Amino acid sequence: MSATVAPSLVARATAELVGTALLVATVVGSGVMATRLTDDVALQLLANSLATGAALVALIVSLQPVSAAFNPVVTLVEVALRVLPARVAAHLVVAQVVGGALGAVLANVMFELDPVTLSTHDRTGTGLWVGEVVATLGLVLVIFGCVRAARTDAIAWAVAGWIVAAYWFTSSTSFANPAVTIARTLSDSFAGISPASVPMFVLMQLVGGGIALGVLRLLHPTPSPPEAIDG
Repeated sequence: MSATVAPSLVARATAELVGTALLVATVVGSGVMATRLTDDVALQLLANSLATGAALVALIVSLQPVSAAFNPVVTLVEVALRVLPARVAAHLVVAQVVGGALGAVLANVMFELDPVTLSTHDRTGTGLWVGEVVATLGLVLVIFGCVRAARTDAIAWAVAGWIVAAYWFTSSTSFANPAVTIARTLSDSFAGISPASVPMFVLMQLVGGGIALGVLRLLHPTPSPPEAIDG
């Protein structure tokens, strides 16, 4: 019986880049498509959320054997839980940010928009910032709760379920991901966010991740680290 060979750093970074790119292409592209098909904002959000959830299931299931975090907050929590070395995490976060930017450009090009157009959609205010804390807190709890329950096979469905729900019940429509947030500045479309709104969104996402880490340690006070979710 042959031993399982761990994915190389290049393979893991590539999986993170490709996965995050396709995720952002889905978020931005489905937003553009929705606004071209209907003027009803509720239907636009429904289309955007369902497409994002479906893409998450497909991408996590297919790339999880290599690496499927697609989110710097998730990767940083893995470092804090000592399941991922900081050096590896740094490469993966760079891949996530670069992949996200490529995904936004790809979506723009697919819909014959300028490859890069900075968003003018301001998203600011206490309510939206609290929404990002809640969205990211829930996302991290869902992911690592599945890991601690030895249900890594359920992560794709659980994450998709949380994100689709959080599109609707959080005031911010659940960005919950610094790489995706940065990428969405590059498209002045339905899913866009102005560059000026990004710093507080990212800060609140990090706060949400930090709170989730504390809750996880309270709920699962085990000395042995959980299994990594991304390879």
